Amino acid sequence: MDLKSKIRDVPNFPKEGIIFKDITTLLQDPAAFNFTLKRLVELSENKGITKVVGIESRGFIFGAALAERLGVGFVPIRKPGKLPAAKESESYILEYGSDQIEIHKDALDKDDVVLLHDDLLATGGTMKAATTLVERLGAKIAQLSFVIELSFLHGRKLFDNYEVISLIQYDSE
Repeated sequence: MDLKSKIRDVPNFPKEGIIFKDITTLLQDPAAFNFTLKRLVELSENKGITKVVGIESRGFIFGAALAERLGVGFVPIRKPGKLPAAKESESYILEYGSDQIEIHKDALDKDDVVLLHDDLLATGGTMKAATTLVERLGAKIAQLSFVIELSFLHGRKLFDNYEVISLIQYDSE
């Protein structure tokens, strides 16, 4: 299946000069959504994964479904102020600003093997912050997965010590 054909480009979002890769058009197509999940599961099986950690907010969509299909727990990484219990935080730089993410302190431990998922890899700032949080809690990272990778932004270079998978690559804007 040609997943690229299911992604909509939205120019100048969230700010001027950015071409946003919108996955809502993929999600609206049940065959494409199922194909995407099936492919991500195939690439993540047999790695001893005990938890899928999804990054707010689009990472929740595939992350929770991946957890269900892998038969493991799901852990959300959220933006500040959204988690009710004791948490760890990490700041990061985006391609168009800066932000912070948080995880519950008791969400993971040294016995957990984690699949970290987000919908898109751009410069890698968000995922780098997420890897820091997961490792701070003592868990091992088995894999980083993405639906889309903007290869021309070279975010993958931040993750030489991890297995990184992405289903769709864009080599230029």
